[in-house]
Amino acid sequence: MAEGEAAESLDIPTKEVSSPSFAVAFGGGGARGLAHIHVIEALDELGIRPVAISGSSIGAIMGAGMAAGMRGAEIRTYASSVLASRAEVASRVWRARPAKFSEMMEGGLRLGQFNAERILKVFLPTEIPETFERLDIPLYVTATDYYRHRLEVFNSGDLRSALAASAALPAIFRPVVREGMTLVDGGIYNPVPFDILEGKADILIAVDVVGVPTIRSPKAPSTIEMMFGTTQLMMQSIISMKLEKKRPDILLRPAISGFRVLDFLKMDAIMSGTASIKDELKRAVEAILEQDRDKVASLRREARGHT
Repeated sequence: MAEGEAAESLDIPTKEVSSPSFAVAFGGGGARGLAHIHVIEALDELGIRPVAISGSSIGAIMGAGMAAGMRGAEIRTYASSVLASRAEVASRVWRARPAKFSEMMEGGLRLGQFNAERILKVFLPTEIPETFERLDIPLYVTATDYYRHRLEVFNSGDLRSALAASAALPAIFRPVVREGMTLVDGGIYNPVPFDILEGKADILIAVDVVGVPTIRSPKAPSTIEMMFGTTQLMMQSIISMKLEKKRPDILLRPAISGFRVLDFLKMDAIMSGTASIKDELKRAVEAILEQDRDKVASLRREARGHT
């Protein structure tokens, strides 16, 4: 007798014995977000296909790869090929330069600020489509509306501009203009957007790769290090307040605080230093599934007692 039929014969709702659904929220954190690849690989190995994904900044980009149907191993291979050398990264950045001087001056000269949409165009894998509607899994991408002081969540229409807006870290990238809004990094308002997935799945997984400043040196932190470090502290305070209201079923925090937001060329070290997160996720999922099995067994015993 099939499991669903057995449940029906004992008056146990089929929902109680079906496999739980999962949703995943990938947080922002720049290069530290490469650790998200371990999470995607672990879910692949567990045979878990999320029913919904959300992401901020690098988390939105990683989430887009998974939502597009890429497996973790594929994302790892692609990222490794792109970040294999400083020369390869420099070549892609050069290709993202404005074709005309007038484009460089668009919106005023912004020294040191890159166009996030151009950068993503040369760095994203071809598997990531141009629109949300062509994704295999629903994706929710966050961005911060700079002038209206609020979080924006995109899940339809142009995907590339939404990803660019979500990753538009101030001082590094210029804001992205979309639908009349001036948009910057989604992590400013929601570093780990697990709350926007509430009610969309039975089990909610959140991955926090924000970290905190830990690298010490005899010299005082540089201006850019202070900016990134204080931003980390701000984001962690936001996460703490959100966790006081509601916690995801599984919260993962890879050991990424030793890496800086722009340490993309240290991919091998990041992946090596965060590898244990795969087993941590697998153990957490197994514990939840075991609780689910115990619940079903209890319901069956109770049902038998009434027959």
